[in-house]
Amino acid sequence: MSTTETTDTAAQQDLELKARHRRMWALGDYDRVCREIVSPLGGVLVDALDVQSGERVLDVAAGTGSAAVRAARRGADAVASDLTPELLDVGRESHPDDTLAWDVADAEALPYEDDAFDVVMSCIGVMFAPHHQRAADELVRTARPGGRMGLVCWTPEGTIGRLFATMKQYVPPPPPGVSPPPLWGQEDHVRELLGDRVEDLELRRMTLPVTLFEGGEQFRDYFAKHYGPTIAAYAAHAGDPDRTAELDRDLAALGEREGTRDEAGFTMQWEYLLVTGRVR
Repeated sequence: MSTTETTDTAAQQDLELKARHRRMWALGDYDRVCREIVSPLGGVLVDALDVQSGERVLDVAAGTGSAAVRAARRGADAVASDLTPELLDVGRESHPDDTLAWDVADAEALPYEDDAFDVVMSCIGVMFAPHHQRAADELVRTARPGGRMGLVCWTPEGTIGRLFATMKQYVPPPPPGVSPPPLWGQEDHVRELLGDRVEDLELRRMTLPVTLFEGGEQFRDYFAKHYGPTIAAYAAHAGDPDRTAELDRDLAALGEREGTRDEAGFTMQWEYLLVTGRVR
């Protein structure tokens, strides 16, 4: 096979991979997951970056826009970008009174000029782009020199990182060159991706308290119904009741291990990495 043919094949495989990602994240009801559980993380990120009125802000892999909306409410000129148009449509409909742009965009090939934004951020979004270095390069490229960059990413050791580790054995292996999303929650990995292009880098492990569930089975059922990657894992074994039962047991056991019970009920602490820095 010639070099040109190899390049064309890789490009086609990449297009197919992105199409699968779009379909996966359009499954279920991610907006509900955001509203009921993870929405506070958008506020954590915007506060950590101290977004100011009049600043131009890009939210990469924004989903339904929990971070971008908060930036817009501070008076920023905000853009919510995501690969999945269905998520942007939900975000736009859910926030009709908030003035911001909703752009379909690939985190690995953003359609914006160099140095275009004062703040570039991503809240549990860019970590799911399959090629980490490409995505990191785009984050840096689109931020102006002296601009700020911030990320919230699930850690491998936290609840959602362990969720993906559990589901890994139930889904087809990714193509060569694709990195696991929770690696973005490892400090050394983030430092390697960003290199010396970001200064004043701060990386803090924090937790999101989650009290929505009564136990591991409720955790499993919620993700099986509403969260695209989990729905896709079940779909891969739709015709295999034994394998589906194994996935049921594994996810319920994970949820139970990740929570604690006391007089107040069942509480989980989902660990994430908060990253902030200034682009050189």
